[in-house]
Amino acid sequence: MPSHITYAYIRQNPDIREYIRRADMALAAIGYTEHSFAHVEKAANTAAMILEMLEFPPRQIELTKIAGFLHDIGNVINRNDHAQSGAVMAFRILDRLEMPVDEICSIISAIGNHDEGTAQPVDAISAALIIADKTYVRRSRVRNTDFMTFDIHDRVNYAVEYAKLYFSEDRKSIVLDLKIDTKISSALKYFEIFMERMLLSKRAALFFDRKFKMIINGSNIL
Repeated sequence: MPSHITYAYIRQNPDIREYIRRADMALAAIGYTEHSFAHVEKAANTAAMILEMLEFPPRQIELTKIAGFLHDIGNVINRNDHAQSGAVMAFRILDRLEMPVDEICSIISAIGNHDEGTAQPVDAISAALIIADKTYVRRSRVRNTDFMTFDIHDRVNYAVEYAKLYFSEDRKSIVLDLKIDTKISSALKYFEIFMERMLLSKRAALFFDRKFKMIINGSNIL
C-alpha cells in the first residue's frame, strides 16, 4: 500500500523540527559547525538531485529527501554514534506515522550509514545521502565569530567561498567544485582535513558506477 507520508509533511512536522533544532543547539554547545535546517534541507535536496539525475523512481527520490531531512536528529542525544541513535529515533517517528516497513528500512539504513566513522553505501538512498552530506561545506556554517580562535575545521570551512556539486556533461562523474581562499586555508589543508569524507564520497559514487571528482580553484585534486 502506498505511503501517505511525504517530504513536505516531514519538513513541517513540529516535533521533527524541534528534534532538529535541539540537535543543532547541542552541537553549538560543543563548538561544532551549523547542523540546523539549512544543512538538512541542503542535504535532502542534493541527495534528491543525485537520484533525479540518475533517473530513479519518484518515490525513492522522496524517501531520499526524508532521510536527508532526518539524518542528523541523533545529535540531540550525543554526537558520538549520532547516526545510529538518529536511525532509531527516525524509526520510532516513522513507525508511529504508519509508514510502510520497506520505506522505513530504506530511510533508517541511510541515516545509520551516513557518518564517516561507520558509513557504507549499502543502497542508492544511503549512497546519495553520503555524497550530499560529506560534500556540504560553506562559510556560513562556521559559528565562531573570532577568527583568531578558529580551529582547523572552522578555518577550512570559512575558507570556502564557493561550493557546487554537479554531474559532468556525460553524467559519468559526480564533481565537487570548490573555490577556496588560500590566504585562510590551503587546498592541501582542506583535503587533509576532509580526506576521509572525500574517500567515502568516492565509494558512494562507485555504488552508482560513477567517478567522484574534486576540483579546487580550477585544479583536479581527486
